Amino acid sequence: QVQLVESGGNLVQPGGSLRVSCAASGSTSSIILFGWYRQAPGKERELVATITTGGNTKYAEAVKGRFTISKDNAKTRVFLQMNSLTPEDTAVYYCYAARFIDTDYRAYWGQGTQVTVSS
Repeated sequence: QVQLVESGGNLVQPGGSLRVSCAASGSTSSIILFGWYRQAPGKERELVATITTGGNTKYAEAVKGRFTISKDNAKTRVFLQMNSLTPEDTAVYYCYAARFIDTDYRAYWGQGTQVTVSS
């Protein structure tokens, strides 16, 4: 099993910056992919960014050039640096991890951290 706990969500002004974190525990050695998703009220959960164990990253078009995903070497911590924030970035941000065990992919989710962009 893998447990994920997000932190760092806060109120920030438009144009400001914020970094959210995800602490992973359990069977972290078998994780092959980390990601960040977000969900605003009345909207579907959407992918924000992903990072593989090899360090390859992908970003949603809406955040490309503004957000950066990173991780530590032990695969116990994942970060999302958010710059040039706008009110449209307001959402609950969720940490995601995927494992590959015995030819089977397994997905895990954190409970989310609130990010509010407002003046």
